[in-house]
Amino acid sequence: MSDAKPSRDVPDPTAPPKRTLLLSTGGALLVASLIVFAAVLPAEYNQDPLGLGRATGLSRLWAPREVTVSPGATAGPAARREPVAFRADNFEIPLAANGDEGRRNALEFKVSLPKGGTFIYSWQADGLRVPEDLMFDFHGHTVAAGANGIVTVADYEKGSGATANGSLVAPVDGIHGWYFRNRSDQPIKIRLKLSGFYHLVPGGEEGNLAGIRPANEVDTVTPSQR
Repeated sequence: MSDAKPSRDVPDPTAPPKRTLLLSTGGALLVASLIVFAAVLPAEYNQDPLGLGRATGLSRLWAPREVTVSPGATAGPAARREPVAFRADNFEIPLAANGDEGRRNALEFKVSLPKGGTFIYSWQADGLRVPEDLMFDFHGHTVAAGANGIVTVADYEKGSGATANGSLVAPVDGIHGWYFRNRSDQPIKIRLKLSGFYHLVPGGEEGNLAGIRPANEVDTVTPSQR
């Protein structure tokens, strides 16, 4: 048997010190992080937390995915000229309580629009305690040339409620608007805002038999003319 003691591991004189390994690893991570934040993020994801993408011009390499839309793919032309001037009006439409002897609890109010003409609207009912007590019928139709003429009707929305907001592109050349009916036991007032490319229907004509005028319209009629 040998009396020799087992030999201990002898360090490899060619292996780098642990401090050098740690510094090298840390430096590599720092360089990789710098590349990601300064180059990859600005160029690929439009993210530039360090501001180096703008400084170096790498941010200009990023671009969103583009999708080309053909005008023919939309419901109508993307841009168009209107035959009438733009206008905006506020209307106050009073409705008597249900059961009024003159049936003034219901009326129809429309404006004139050419086919393809547009308006934006917003209305609300003041004094209405139960929204379901106000019935409305939003629709439009052509104007018959004679007693036996054909009328084309377009229905947009029917329902009940105290307010509505939206827009309209007229499908036919004619008059377009609402029939309102107050089914509550209290008088109410519809406050209607319109803006777009339309003509007002003169009072007493179909679509405005009640003679509703814009609240913002300047009254040029003198007392002697009334």
